[in-house]
Amino acid sequence: MSNEKTYSDEEIRQRLADELPGWYLEDGWIRRKYKTGGWKATLMVVNTVGHIAEAGWHHPDLAVSYAFVIVKLATHSAKGITDKDFALAREIERVVMWQPEPGSALEGTPDDQRFKYIKYG
Repeated sequence: MSNEKTYSDEEIRQRLADELPGWYLEDGWIRRKYKTGGWKATLMVVNTVGHIAEAGWHHPDLAVSYAFVIVKLATHSAKGITDKDFALAREIERVVMWQPEPGSALEGTPDDQRFKYIKYG
């Protein structure tokens, strides 16, 4: 059994509202649904999440479909939501939702249906 602090549902909801507004609590997991422009973008999100999870040595459950990825996090050894889950969620959110700043040397994905990637916002 882990000695890690687990959070109550109310604490989790408050932290998500404050730190990760795109995430929600459901059935003992914190979750985020990333909508994509199609299969190619979905696979890029899955690979990105996989890299971050492996580097952090904390692994989410994923539900993968043509135009979305659902990321589910909980710390199995602690039987609840811990700081590991919030830390990994923050890093996934930061990387997956990253876009170049306006005026950056990087243009970002063209506003053209053929190149749609992540549905930001």
